[in-house]
Amino acid sequence: MVGGVIVAVADLLYAIVVYSPRQPIFIPQTVASGLLGPRAYSEGAYSLVLGILLHFLIALTAAAVYFLASRYLSFLITHSVASGLAYGSIVFAVMHMLVLPLSAVPKTGIHPAYMTLEFVEHLFVVGLPIALSVRHYSR
Repeated sequence: MVGGVIVAVADLLYAIVVYSPRQPIFIPQTVASGLLGPRAYSEGAYSLVLGILLHFLIALTAAAVYFLASRYLSFLITHSVASGLAYGSIVFAVMHMLVLPLSAVPKTGIHPAYMTLEFVEHLFVVGLPIALSVRHYSR
């Protein structure tokens, strides 16, 4: 749970700083557009709150999956740094190859440099905090 909250906050801040520092509301609205489609950008506070809630739900789900897997795969705890980095790449792949294509998010291209940054961010800001928090609370 702690790892999921850390990831949700850090990942959201990363996205705001990198993609929309002048209009931070755009990032949660983009998350909400996964359900609402393009109308999310005209829904104001509703899509802002929905986007934040969905973002936290995604991060907490990613942390819960890792936690549950660690109950059966002890190397996720004993080798948490390597496992966390690998898990970050898995979360990135699932988001970009499954979740986003199946969502109503408006399809726009992303520059390869941003895609590379986002991949690295998922290693260190998503996978690693989840793995380290699971290791910490598994003692």
